[in-house]
Amino acid sequence: MIGLLTLFLITCTLSFAQYGLSFIEAKEKGIKLEFLDSIYESGIHDDKSKMVFVGRETEYVEAYKLMLMDLATYLSIHDFKWEKTTKCFNKIYFRSNGSIDYFLFNFKSGDIDATKEQEFIRLLNQFIATYKFSLSSDKKFSQCSPVTYMDL
Repeated sequence: MIGLLTLFLITCTLSFAQYGLSFIEAKEKGIKLEFLDSIYESGIHDDKSKMVFVGRETEYVEAYKLMLMDLATYLSIHDFKWEKTTKCFNKIYFRSNGSIDYFLFNFKSGDIDATKEQEFIRLLNQFIATYKFSLSSDKKFSQCSPVTYMDL
């Protein structure tokens, strides 16, 4: 019974959370990727049985690109400057309505200093607080990808 209650509380907490943070910070906060991956299905996947947007792959990829461009625009409007090409890996967890629960990232080592990363996190959290992915589903979904950020 206690285990069931604990799982319920974790699930409730996760269902209302919105976080933009590095993979390292997520681990330090006890956010387990294995758990997230068990409750968020893949937006697209090589195996169609594991894919949320079956038959809508092109539309989904375009929506994902649009989201990354919207983030880049948001950062630019708020005077965030990359100053150089910056490589990153993202894994984003979405609610079924397209809201972002978790936007996890890992910059390529040496590509960004700590001060710039903290400013990115601050602006990222502002962005995800109101952003909605342009597609919705009847399931929670996730997407990962390498990204190259640069100034607009």
